[in-house]
Amino acid sequence: MKAIAVKTYGGPGVLHPVDLPDPHARAGEIRIRVRAAAVAPVDAMLRTGLLAGLNAGLNPPFVPGMEVAGTVDEVGDGIDPALAVEVGDEVVGFVDNLGSHGGYSDYVVLPAASVATVPEGATAAEAASFLNNSLTALNALETLLLPAAATLLVTGAAGSVGGYLVQLAHHAGLHAITIAAPDDDDLVRSFGADHLVHRGPDAVQDLLAAFPGGVDAVADAALLGDGIVETIRDGGQLATFRPYPGDPGRGIRVRSLNVRQRATDHAAITRLRDLVNQGVLALRVGAVLPAVKAPEAHRLLDAGGVRGRIILEFPVH
Repeated sequence: MKAIAVKTYGGPGVLHPVDLPDPHARAGEIRIRVRAAAVAPVDAMLRTGLLAGLNAGLNPPFVPGMEVAGTVDEVGDGIDPALAVEVGDEVVGFVDNLGSHGGYSDYVVLPAASVATVPEGATAAEAASFLNNSLTALNALETLLLPAAATLLVTGAAGSVGGYLVQLAHHAGLHAITIAAPDDDDLVRSFGADHLVHRGPDAVQDLLAAFPGGVDAVADAALLGDGIVETIRDGGQLATFRPYPGDPGRGIRVRSLNVRQRATDHAAITRLRDLVNQGVLALRVGAVLPAVKAPEAHRLLDAGGVRGRIILEFPVH
């Protein structure tokens, strides 16, 4: 099969088609003929070497990609009948990528627990656009365990993870506060934001003027780190999506999150699919490119400003 991979770390131009052995489903696994794979910030981190430790001791090529949509074409033995996976099913899957195992591939083998049937009426590109981000957001909210009506500040609220944080927070009955650009006001309101703060040098003071005691928790999708801690009340929580060094003080608890821990959480994956079907979560596709244009897709990702997921279409031609 063909895949899009890196052999050396660097800019978008290091992404190239490679030939790899066809994978096959073993016990408890299924194989997906990939039709679409999402392009995510974590893919750029792999490409540049920021995640080199993940592949320590492994030989390149390294294949990015943590979420795919496609067709089941091989089913291994011993799959729990409750998972109800059959050849021909159109599915979305979470890929815990490592080494040459990644979503930017013509075929990918996954645990059956890592997949769910696609949302109703979704195209392959749409189906590939939601799982990683929404699972990241759900993991944050389930870790924070905030009671209904608690105040949650979401940074980067117009982005992919931030948008799902706001939608899930709204659905859970939380008071969702957002930081985003003025041009994104209508977008974050559509997600269910209760209070909008515009990003910029006055954002923290504007928020504290509206919430003098601070918010109960911050989900820091924009990776502001120390720059946002002041907005959290004493004894509140900070959810971080990359390592946070040090101690914010004032009894604030730091929740360091890793969505890979939920890779086989079938209940969460199917729940998120169901929330898409119910209209709670939106499918947001910003751009669709053929797989061979992965370098261009990564240039778009690096430039920022794309509202919605960048999607690569497979197979590799």
